Amino acid sequence: MALSGLDIFKKLPKTNCKKCNFPTCLAFAMQVATGKIEVSLCPDVSPEVVAQIAEATAPPIRPITIGAGENGLKIGEETVMFRHDKRFEHQPGIGLLITDEMDDKTLQRLLERFNTVRFERVGVMMKPELIAIKSLSGNPEKFKALVKRVMDETPALLVLMSDSAEILKAGLSICEKKRPLLCGVTKDNLDQVAQIAKESNTPVVVKGGDLDELADLTAKLNAVGIKDILLYPITTSLKSRFEQEVMIRRLPLKKQIKALGFPTILFPSDFTLDKDEEVLIAATFVAKYASIIILSNLEPHHLYPLFTERMNIYTDPQRPMTMEEKVYEFSNPDKDSPLLVTGNFALTYFLVTGEVESSKVGCWLAIQNTDGLSVLTAWAAGKFNAESVAKFIKTSKITENLSHRNIVIPGYVAEISGELEEELGSDWKVIVGPREASSLPAFLKQWTIK
Repeated sequence: MALSGLDIFKKLPKTNCKKCNFPTCLAFAMQVATGKIEVSLCPDVSPEVVAQIAEATAPPIRPITIGAGENGLKIGEETVMFRHDKRFEHQPGIGLLITDEMDDKTLQRLLERFNTVRFERVGVMMKPELIAIKSLSGNPEKFKALVKRVMDETPALLVLMSDSAEILKAGLSICEKKRPLLCGVTKDNLDQVAQIAKESNTPVVVKGGDLDELADLTAKLNAVGIKDILLYPITTSLKSRFEQEVMIRRLPLKKQIKALGFPTILFPSDFTLDKDEEVLIAATFVAKYASIIILSNLEPHHLYPLFTERMNIYTDPQRPMTMEEKVYEFSNPDKDSPLLVTGNFALTYFLVTGEVESSKVGCWLAIQNTDGLSVLTAWAAGKFNAESVAKFIKTSKITENLSHRNIVIPGYVAEISGELEEELGSDWKVIVGPREASSLPAFLKQWTIK
């Protein structure tokens, strides 16, 4: 059971030294209890106490990092069953499955696709992160050569797949510094793979037919000091796997069963050979609750909706995505270019800017802070009105770049036009723009200064 703030306070020095930047040890303890800071920020607490508190306050699903340095992928650390309860912490990694029996042409196509498929949405670059390399040949040298090729030709994080400890060790010998994921530990090879993982400090995947077998394997790994573990339930039934995923999330959260408190890995190709079905399965487990999803192909028309779903689910529902309040430039605007204004909800910004850029008309786009609310919602909340828009325009000093005093407002808030002209001054003219962003290109191409 997690420690309360008072439990943690009892273990602290109680000197109120303020070295942690909190006024008292109790205030510091309360922040540790909520998970906002680490207890190690106290310079006077003993390593033993740090270890005790860290263990007691650890999230039910263990956080694990695959890879090393800034490019590492963090997964796990989840604390809720449902996103609306709080938020999901770390989005699942999406990757590509290749084998050492694929021909050169197929490998080249897949690796090139991994390097090139990427999409930008609301300012975020969406792309695959991992390549899982599976040994089917049983030849350590052939497997090792494929690992080297992937390292040379891609920046991918690596998953090494084999039930043979010898083959895993061969692949690991040339990529140990990249901290790959070793898949997998079974009841037959546990001792050998555990030894390799412990010596190299790499995370492992345990494979089992049911939750009892998985829990038994994780307990044995923990006993020898291996904590960074992913779970891979082996089943050919999609219904069974779905139930297992829910239970793997629920049992640690609700029943404090630590032996199952680990992230999971999913291979949709275990359940189908159809590429469309594979992506539908992946989409299901983005929501429920896989931490790594490895696909057999990376078709752009499959990945874009999958990435979009991942982004939407793994954003904080209590914190809307926003843009910085300022005036943005598009297509090299000059002093005669139109000035548009809207709110700072990120989706609004990217919908508008996409249409503005497609029009190829130079524009000034004034993004006013509306606390991440859409235009209509911000207007209803009093955050996007004549007074707030006028104040922003005046403080932005955009007038220094304009030969005119025209401003275009969204069509949905047309009723603020008269009041906005009064707030801005008699030399300003407010123009009511389209209601929908898709109508902006035609509107802008008709722009003339009068």
